[in-house]
Amino acid sequence: MAPSVVTWRILDRRGTLPRRQNLAVSRWKLRGPAGLLADDGLAGLLAWRAARGLIRTLLFRIYRLRVTGYERLRADGPLIFAPVHRSHLDGPLVGSMSHHRVRYLGKEELFHPKPLGWFMRSIGTFPVRRGEADLDAMKAALGLLKGGEAMLVFPEGTRQPSDDIGPVFDGTAWLAAKSGAPVLPVGIAGTREAMPSGARFPKRTQVAIVVGEPFAPPTGPDGGRARRPDMTAWTATLRDALEDCQQRARALANQPGRARTPMRNLVP
Repeated sequence: MAPSVVTWRILDRRGTLPRRQNLAVSRWKLRGPAGLLADDGLAGLLAWRAARGLIRTLLFRIYRLRVTGYERLRADGPLIFAPVHRSHLDGPLVGSMSHHRVRYLGKEELFHPKPLGWFMRSIGTFPVRRGEADLDAMKAALGLLKGGEAMLVFPEGTRQPSDDIGPVFDGTAWLAAKSGAPVLPVGIAGTREAMPSGARFPKRTQVAIVVGEPFAPPTGPDGGRARRPDMTAWTATLRDALEDCQQRARALANQPGRARTPMRNLVP
C-alpha cells in the first residue's frame, strides 16, 4: 500500500546518490575527532541546542506565542506531530517546544552548500528529492519512528493560502499504522501573515498554536492491520481534528491584548 503524502527520494550526504541504508537515527556519537564534528556528534548536538535556543529566545517572544496543549508535545517514545502548513515558520515553532530533537523531511535545495547541509542534518532534517519515488522517504521516516524518534509531518503536504484545511493525504495514516506512533493534530494561526509564501523575511504578528488530543494509529475493524478504507476513514477524522484545531488557533490569535503564554510553560 503506497502512501501518497511524500514524493521525494532520499539523498546521500553528497546530495547526488540515493541513500539505500536504513536512516533510523543514530544516537549522538563520540567517535574521535571526526565523530565530534559530525552532524550526529557533539558539534551537531551543540548546533541543534543553539538553534532551538535561538528560536525559543527570539521567535517565541517576537510572535508573542500563545499555545494550548503544549504539554502533549513532550510525550516520550515515537510520536508524529501533524500540524497545518501555512509558512516556513510552522516546523521550527512547533518542534522547538519539544525537549526531543524532532525530525523533518527537507527538500534537497536546503542542503547546499555543504556547511548548510551539515547544519540542516544537525537540527534533525534529512534530505529528500521531490518528484521521484516516495517509498524511500517513507521508509526512512518509518525507521526514525521505530527508533523512538519524534517526527513532524505536514498532512496537507504543502503550504496552504488560507485557514481552510487543504486535501489531507494518507501518508500520515500510513506512518502511524506501520510505526504504532500516536499522532498529534496541530493548528497554527498567524504564521501565514508573518511569513507568507514568497517572503524572504518574516514580520512581527501574533501567532497562536493549538495542540489537539493525540490520535491512536489506524487499525482494522477487529483491531488488526489497517487496510486502505480504514486509513481513508482515519485520514478524514484527522482532517476534522485539524479543522477544529485551526479554528481554535485563529480564535486564540484574535483575542485582544498582547498577552502570551509564559516562557516557563513553553520551554521544558
